[in-house]
Amino acid sequence: MKRFKNILCVMESEDSCQSALERAMTLAENNQASVTVATVTERLKLSGGMPGGGSVPPDLQAKVTAAQTQWLETLVEPYRERIEVNTLVLTGTPFLEIIRDVLRNGRDLVIKCPESPDWLGRFLAGDDMHLLRKCPCPLWLVKPETSASYQRILAAVDVDDSYPPDELKTRQALNTMVMELAGSMAVSEFAELHVVHAWQAIGESSMRDGAFMHRPEEEVNAYVEQVRAHHARRLDELMRDVGSTLGSDAMEYLKPQLHQLKGWARQQIPALAKRLRVDCIVMGTVARTGVRGFFIGNTAETILEQIDCSVLAIKPPGYETPVALED
Repeated sequence: MKRFKNILCVMESEDSCQSALERAMTLAENNQASVTVATVTERLKLSGGMPGGGSVPPDLQAKVTAAQTQWLETLVEPYRERIEVNTLVLTGTPFLEIIRDVLRNGRDLVIKCPESPDWLGRFLAGDDMHLLRKCPCPLWLVKPETSASYQRILAAVDVDDSYPPDELKTRQALNTMVMELAGSMAVSEFAELHVVHAWQAIGESSMRDGAFMHRPEEEVNAYVEQVRAHHARRLDELMRDVGSTLGSDAMEYLKPQLHQLKGWARQQIPALAKRLRVDCIVMGTVARTGVRGFFIGNTAETILEQIDCSVLAIKPPGYETPVALED
């Protein structure tokens, strides 16, 4: 994955985040990228019933920061023979401070493990969901206890061209980003690359069963096949565009396996990921560019709620986070 040059790896505990740390270090070494290993500590607050009115001793926050710094230094010490590593302790609300660090230091990738120790309990809560919605750079949530290398990568794309022109342009750019990163990840991991697009023939059920739109079976089937063929052409066009970017040698090596599935993306994509036992899904979290307050598409959020693997989530070009550097 040769795209990333300024990586932020967020640690929450040594046991659950070791896989995220390993991947951050390997990626930084392979890319000759800078890497900062960080943790976030909450700002200390004592209850009002405590002696002295509940105020925090002035040096207590500094002692907590010093202890966290020492912990990070111990974690990264084994890697310092291979690569230069920075450490950083942030103080405040975790997702806010992570995003502010991204903005302040121009990070181009955040790697972390989910905050919940129970992956099936969903990482889509608290700070991780805030990051998925609002982090302006790609976010790689690494499932704990993953194998040393991925076996199967799944790139989820949407080649439907029925959107308004501005949104269509954004989605096309997002598709390209998804494919480039998924392809690069598959090469670096020596993994299979699978590409999925889910499609629907709008109005099919009404044409088959509706009281007012009922059409002959052969006519409906012809319409559905026409829609399927159109989506297939669009998917082929995307693959040709990606091939021109990645190069013919890379595409020949990857031999992407295409999955064009009929049905709702929110149902078909998680089901395919489970059947294939993919290690990581690369997908866009579609947002309206340049509009603060629009973070993540309902389809993307529903898919993320169902998966049981790592995810590399990508915002579209031009996305603006609602998080400011200062309150």
